[in-house]
Amino acid sequence: MRLSIFLSLFCIGAAAPLVAQVPKEQVPQMTSIEPKSGIIGSVFVARGLNLGKTKVDEVYLTDQTFDMKVKVLDQADDSIQFRLPPFAKPGKLQLLVKTAGKEPVLLEEPVYITVEEQKDQDKDKDKEKAEVASAAH
Repeated sequence: MRLSIFLSLFCIGAAAPLVAQVPKEQVPQMTSIEPKSGIIGSVFVARGLNLGKTKVDEVYLTDQTFDMKVKVLDQADDSIQFRLPPFAKPGKLQLLVKTAGKEPVLLEEPVYITVEEQKDQDKDKDKEKAEVASAAH
């Protein structure tokens, strides 16, 4: 808990120069995401303010240890659509944006998704393998 508080205060302190440089109304702000969870390959839509290409250069998912760049499918000033990358591990991940411009900054957004295990797909693949094996005999 103390580490979390320290990191939060550190992030606020690190973001202070950005706030001083960029008017608050221009800072990218994600406010929601749909769906809240999905499997590898799922498409998500993050909504908010100042999310267009002139404000947001790249989008990442983070588990606070590893940052994963996502493939942006569509981007507008009020939304960003992206696909969950194949190397994402199951669990809760936070969105992170890299701002556009001469001095890009990584900003943690207050938006999270949950990556679910692909149990059903794995079962279907195993079933297909078993059917092929039994058909060969």
